[in-house]
Amino acid sequence: MKYILITLLTMLSLNTFAKKNTFVVMETSMGNIEIKLFDESAPISVKNFLTYVDEKFYEGTVFHRVIDNFMVQGGGFDINLKKKKTHAPIKNEATNRISNTTGTIAMARTSVVDSATAQFFINVNDNAFLDHRGTGGSEFGYAVFGSISKGMSIVNKMKKVQTGRNGNLSDVPVENILIKKVYRKKE
Repeated sequence: MKYILITLLTMLSLNTFAKKNTFVVMETSMGNIEIKLFDESAPISVKNFLTYVDEKFYEGTVFHRVIDNFMVQGGGFDINLKKKKTHAPIKNEATNRISNTTGTIAMARTSVVDSATAQFFINVNDNAFLDHRGTGGSEFGYAVFGSISKGMSIVNKMKKVQTGRNGNLSDVPVENILIKKVYRKKE
C-alpha cells in the first residue's frame, strides 16, 4: 500500500511539473490553422516565433512561396512583397532530430546555418532531405519547431493555389494568402 501511494504521488508530481506545449492560432485569408509548438525540443525557435507572435509581426504578412508537394512559406513579406525588418538571426536547432514530415512547421533560412529570423514553412510532404545530416550548410538541415494540430485542410488548399513569378521571387501565389493574425491559444 505504501509503495502504491508513493508511486501515485510521484506520478502526480511529474504531471504537475510536466511542461505543456504552447498552441498558437494563425488566422489566414484561406482559414484558420492551429499550431502545436515543441517548447522543449526546439526552445530557441519557439521563443523566437512567439516573440514575433506577441509583437504582432506576422499580421499583414503573406505566404510568399508555395510549392505543391513540398511546402508553403511565409512570415517575412508584406502584401506588396516588401521584406519586413526582423530581429537578429537565431541558432539553428535542426540537431533536435525532429523530421520535416507532412504537417510540421520549420524555420526558413538562407544557406547560412544560423540565419533564421521570422520566416517559417509548413511541410506539405515528407521532406526528410531537409533534416539534419551533417555540419555543412546544405547538410545541417532546417529546424522543426511545431506541427499543425488543426487546419491541415487549409494548408492543403494553400499548396494548390496558382503561383507565378513576382520580381526576383518565384512560386509566389497569384492571389495573396494573407496572414491576418497569429496569437497564443487561450487554455
